[in-house]
This record gives sequence, C-alpha cells and structure tokens, in this order.
Amino acid sequence: MPPVHTGAPVIPGASTSSSPAPKPLSPGRSGYRRMSLALFAAGLATFALLYSTQALLPAISTGFGVTAGQASWTVSAATGALALFVLPLSALSERFGRTRMMTYSMVIAVAVALLVPFAPNVEWLVVLRAVQGAAIAGIPASAMAYLAEEVEPKALVAAIGLFVAGNSIGGMSGRLVTGWAAQLWGWRAGLLAVAVMALACAVAFLVLLPRARFFRPASLNPRAVGRTVAGHLRDPLLLRLYGIGALFMTVFGAVYTVIGYRLVDEPFSLGQGVVGSIFLIYLVGTVSSAAAGKLVARTGRRGALYLAVTTTALGLLLSLSDSLAAIVLGLVLITAGFFAGHAVASAAVSRTAKTGRAQASALYQSAYYLGSSAGGTLGALAYHGAGWAATVGIALLAVLGVVSITLYGSHAARAERRMPASAVGAR
Repeated sequence: MPPVHTGAPVIPGASTSSSPAPKPLSPGRSGYRRMSLALFAAGLATFALLYSTQALLPAISTGFGVTAGQASWTVSAATGALALFVLPLSALSERFGRTRMMTYSMVIAVAVALLVPFAPNVEWLVVLRAVQGAAIAGIPASAMAYLAEEVEPKALVAAIGLFVAGNSIGGMSGRLVTGWAAQLWGWRAGLLAVAVMALACAVAFLVLLPRARFFRPASLNPRAVGRTVAGHLRDPLLLRLYGIGALFMTVFGAVYTVIGYRLVDEPFSLGQGVVGSIFLIYLVGTVSSAAAGKLVARTGRRGALYLAVTTTALGLLLSLSDSLAAIVLGLVLITAGFFAGHAVASAAVSRTAKTGRAQASALYQSAYYLGSSAGGTLGALAYHGAGWAATVGIALLAVLGVVSITLYGSHAARAERRMPASAVGAR
C-alpha cells in the first residue's frame, strides 16, 4: 500500500526555475478523479459507521434487555461525540495536515467498528460508539478544508457534492447492510458487516488520496484557534451558512427519525424490512448533491438554495397524503432538496473562509449535527403528541427559517453592492 503524504507539501524540483508551479485539481486534470473517489469512499464510510446502530435499535433492546431510550444512546453517543470533537480535531489538522488527520481518524474509526459487535453490554456499546464518533469527527471538517485548498474554486462545489454523495450512499447502505444482515444472522453480524464495508472504504481512501500540495501548517496555539473561531462566529455570511446547515438537517432528522413509525402504523402497516428499504431513497440525494455544482453555476448560490427549499417544502406537503405513492414521492423530493442544500451551504463555507478553513468547516459540522439531534427529538415528540402533520409542521418551520436566512442574505448583498456607489456620490 503506497504511503499517504501528509503535512506541508514538498514540490519536487521547486528549487529550479524551470519547474512549473503546481495547479489546483480540476476535472480532467491529473489526480482529480483519484481525489474524488478517495473522498467519496471517506464520505461513505463516515455515514455508514455513524448511523450503523440506528436500524438495529429494537434488536439491541431485545439483545441486552434495555429500553428503547437506553438503546438510542448508541446513536446519540456517536453523533454527540462528533459534534463535540469536530472543532478540536479540525484545529489539529491545521497543524499536522488534512490528509494525516483524515487517515488517523479513518483507521481509528474502523478499528473501533471491528470491536463494536463484541460489546458485552449496552454500556460498553455506548462507550465504543462515543469513541467511534469522536474519531469520525476528524474526517468531515478536514475533508472540506482539503478540498478548499487543493481543488480549483470553480470545481469546488462539484467536488464537495461528491463527498456529500458518499455521505448519502453511506447513510443508505449502512442501514440496509446492517438491517438485512441482522435479519439473517443477528444484530452483531449486522454491525460486523458494516465494519467490513468501512474497512474496504478505508483501504480505497488510503490508496487513492493524492498528497496535499497547498497545505501550509499553522502553529497549534489555543489562543490563536480561539481567535480564529471567534472571527468565524463574527462573520455574518458564515453564521447564515451555519444556520442553513442546521435547519436543513433539522428537517431531515425529523422526517427520517419518524417516517418508520408512520409506515408501520395504520393505514399502511408495512413490515420492518420494507420500511428499512425506504432508505434506498438516499440514492436521490447522491444525484442531487453531486449535481449541486452545476446548479450553482446556473442559478447562483442563493438561487440554488431557494430551489432546494422549494423542493423540500413540496415534499413535506406531499407526505401529508394517505397515499403510499405520494409519501414516497414526498420523501424523494425532501431528500433531493436536503442534499442539494447541504452541498451548496457546506461548499460556501469552504469558499468563504480565507483562513482557518478547517475550523470554519468544523463549526458547520457542529451546527449540522446539532440540527440532526434537534430534528429527531422534536420530530418524534411532535409525532407522538399530534401525529405526522405535527412533524411536518416542525419541518416546515425549519424550511421557513432557511428561506428567511437566504432572503436576509440577498438583502444584505444588495445593500453591500450599493454602498460603494453611495459613498462615491457623497464625495
């Protein structure tokens, strides 16, 4: 296995005047396809591992004799640890390199995944999942920063879209693999199957990822990191993008946490196997996130966001129907809108942050996973209190939040463009 190059770039022949300067990666240029496949594999492994226990919660409850609430900590511990550790690990990537951080994170996450199926009790399972979530935290923020540094700006949205596409396939395949393997051989076999799949992704990532050529290490100074984070939190555009990411994930978390309850209830009464197969709709997200770059090129960032929220809102309204076909179509639209909006917002974060890109992406990831937790909790409470219409109401409020933030951003951009002209007139 070839080594993964990390740290500051070393450009062969840089001391001679005849050596050409390295160029950013772009479609058709050497290394772009390898980079895309490597980050796609990383994204797939990230979501497959992060949500690996979600489809198995009833079986875990039965296997360990615990309540659903106790079993749910096997998911919450992973996502919570990710939200907690993504910022400090992103700071380490500023010092030691994006590829090094992603490599260590991937190796540790997969190693823990191979231990998870053998947890003797639910307490150990929760602990292992928390460690796994903390390890996974080093991947997304470092990946976004790596792409922002190594990829040509015009191709950045498309490149991040492919990484997000890997997330969508990972989220889908992780649930499908664990679900069907568990049905055949038990929940421990389901977890082992997803661990083996993640191992294959890790090998592909290590073999394919090109070395970093534009990374420059920064000093590991907590005060400097604090100043960088504070600077990002004072940036109005970054704050809007963090809010958009959190609200989009609130919608997605609410819908996919609760939809299984609705489909096993009357009037549908579907079996668990059929309900689990609903995650095949994630493939729609793969397409929409990968196409986000072309969408931005045609409509601009805000135009793409408006299209994403409109698609999501239409899907939510369709899901109110008692027709199974309408519900499935609604889920298709919700999924397409969510992944497109997420790809656009996350790419905009990487392009907006001129320094401390890993911290900027980490803050986005923290907001994103906090939105997931909020959406799942609020959506479930709303459903058990007043039914699916209440869950849709929560999701529509989040969609309205995205629209409000985007409209405000459009107004702020117009005001900024008018300022120079007015200043000149005043003179």
